Amino acid sequence: QVQLVESGGGLVQAGDSLRLSCSASGSTIVNYAMGWFRQSPGKEREFVAAISRSGGRLYFLDSMNGRFTISRDNAKNTVYLQMNSLKPEDTAVYSCAARLSPDSINLYYARSQDYNYWGQGTQVTVSP
Repeated sequence: QVQLVESGGGLVQAGDSLRLSCSASGSTIVNYAMGWFRQSPGKEREFVAAISRSGGRLYFLDSMNGRFTISRDNAKNTVYLQMNSLKPEDTAVYSCAARLSPDSINLYYARSQDYNYWGQGTQVTVSP
């Protein structure tokens, strides 16, 4: 069983950058597909990005593609979300998720119900 802890959130201004980290413990993430989701007050949780075991990436919106980059460092047991050119509408709690995928090295997942494990999230606030 893997435990996930996010870090790197904070209060920034529009146009700034942040790099979120998701550190895993209890198990290596080598066998896990990973994802990032976010949730704003009063809104449903939404998919941000996913990365397969082999490093294939998927992003939810064109507005994220090019601004956000998901990556993984299996040696450090960590997944990252680099966010550039942040906008006020990016304000949310960002959570990482893991899905045990021992037989699916190239698959990534965009639905929250596809993931088995979740971190508690880190707050990102972008001021105008």
